[in-house]
Amino acid sequence: MSTTTVIAIYVLIWWITLFAVLPWGVRSQHESGAFEAGTDPGAPAVHLVWRKLLYTTLIASVIFGALYFAYTRDLIPFGFLERISQPPHS
Repeated sequence: MSTTTVIAIYVLIWWITLFAVLPWGVRSQHESGAFEAGTDPGAPAVHLVWRKLLYTTLIASVIFGALYFAYTRDLIPFGFLERISQPPHS
């Protein structure tokens, strides 16, 4: 697997993980009772973006490491990946 492919797969896993992590621990201004003028009540009261980016990086690295380990040890056969990536036969 080329370096470019490894980076592309990691970036995809990272972005998917980010969208899974973003809602963690979010409390809206309405829930917390801290309204700021000119903002939507559903907007987050406290932004923990840097913490979420750290969690995303850690989780994505674990997922990528597990998948890379499985790929390099041939635990997932290439033929299986080819079969599941093709459209179903009718």
